[in-house]
Amino acid sequence: MDSSIDKSKEMNPMRDDRAKFVHHAEAVWDQRESYGPSGFRGVFNSSYAALCAAFAALGGMVFGYDQGVVSVILVMPQFLSRFTRVSETASGAGFWKGFLTAMIELGALIGALNQGWIADKISRKYSIVLAVIVFTLGSILQTAAVDYAMLIVGRLIGGLGIGMLSMVAPLYISEISPPEIRGALLVLEEFSIVAGICIAYWITYGTQYIDNEWAWRCPFLLQMIPSTVLGVGILFLPFSPRWLASKGRDDEALHNLGKLRQLPVTDHRVRQEWFDIRAEVAFHRQTSAIRHPHLQSKSMMNSIKLELVSWSDCFRRGCWRRTHIGIGIMFFQQFVGINALLLFYMLSFGASWGPVPWAMPSEIFPSSLRAKGVALSTSSNWFNNFIIGLITPPLVQNTGFGAYTFFAVFCLLSFVWTYFFVPETRGRTLEQMDHVFKDIDSQEEEARRHAIEAEIIASHHGDLAAGGKQQGLSVEP
Repeated sequence: MDSSIDKSKEMNPMRDDRAKFVHHAEAVWDQRESYGPSGFRGVFNSSYAALCAAFAALGGMVFGYDQGVVSVILVMPQFLSRFTRVSETASGAGFWKGFLTAMIELGALIGALNQGWIADKISRKYSIVLAVIVFTLGSILQTAAVDYAMLIVGRLIGGLGIGMLSMVAPLYISEISPPEIRGALLVLEEFSIVAGICIAYWITYGTQYIDNEWAWRCPFLLQMIPSTVLGVGILFLPFSPRWLASKGRDDEALHNLGKLRQLPVTDHRVRQEWFDIRAEVAFHRQTSAIRHPHLQSKSMMNSIKLELVSWSDCFRRGCWRRTHIGIGIMFFQQFVGINALLLFYMLSFGASWGPVPWAMPSEIFPSSLRAKGVALSTSSNWFNNFIIGLITPPLVQNTGFGAYTFFAVFCLLSFVWTYFFVPETRGRTLEQMDHVFKDIDSQEEEARRHAIEAEIIASHHGDLAAGGKQQGLSVEP
């Protein structure tokens, strides 16, 4: 055996280069050689995956920019002179202004929920392209709006695109990231949202001095720049290896995995991750077949029925705990009051309830239900965002300091809920989540999982042996 390998093993006695599946909920670096350091230090070891994640996170910037733009445009005299219905002197102005802002949240709720099946059907990558097209159409209508009705339709369509992007961007990032830095890359979504808000404030600060309607049309027009860059650029990024594996395109999944990890496809770490992905896909496909045996024949009607019952599977044994956490974490993100009391504790929010609710749902669901689970979680965010926007003005007006008490209670509840229900996912692979949530709890399920893993290992034993000899490694028979 190569002396460098011997020396490496002496330095790291836990390292085992043999093909080995993990059947526990602990961090993988305790049992396997990692791709590199964890956290932000590891980003430099996976620069290509980090670049892909940063690019996909432009979807968050689009969302943040739109939120920031509208909050300023609504008080511009140039805007109010065109849309007199929302001016302070108009009858029912408060309702029509609220209706205008609610349209983006309604559209986002529908868009996020609808993206659950689209991302499974046409891929995470192409669903981002579709989201950009929808968002661009909405932006065009908003930029060219000549009356309130046209503006409302533009806001609704734009909201559809924003909701689709807010769901699929974290999903794509989670599926391409190595476990050591997945959390570090997923927080890019929240960072991009905040960056988009800041950019919008600066742009509208400048355009407010334009003496005509371009004071508000220009910001709407400019939001198409980052979305277009995202829509075109994503075409040059790789498909999610996990989506490819779910479609039976295993060789492509291996190729893209090697590309994302910047390692040859014969590298034992890439091979092991590939095996993990395929085993998890096969196990949950088999579980679905056991649950719904009458829907397995290939027909259009059965495909539609299977798609519908898959949504209900998110609330059944094997997934309901994850759905509870995905929806609950988005609920508390809104009900800790950040959108109502923004300036008071942005720092603490930005290090906790800001990024984590965008990150965790895309980590915890099984491959067969991941898109649908993330869609339900993201929809929870938009629904609760809408509720907060609805109740905060009268709450502040009628109770004064009672509003602070209200949100403080939810902050306390969020602590208790997190302590008792939310598990640790740091350093865990997406394929470990069955063990993290203890969803494989019968001998029959364990036996099925082991049988699938043994079959995958056996089918590639020759490739493993060849790869092992190239690296001076041995392979378990």
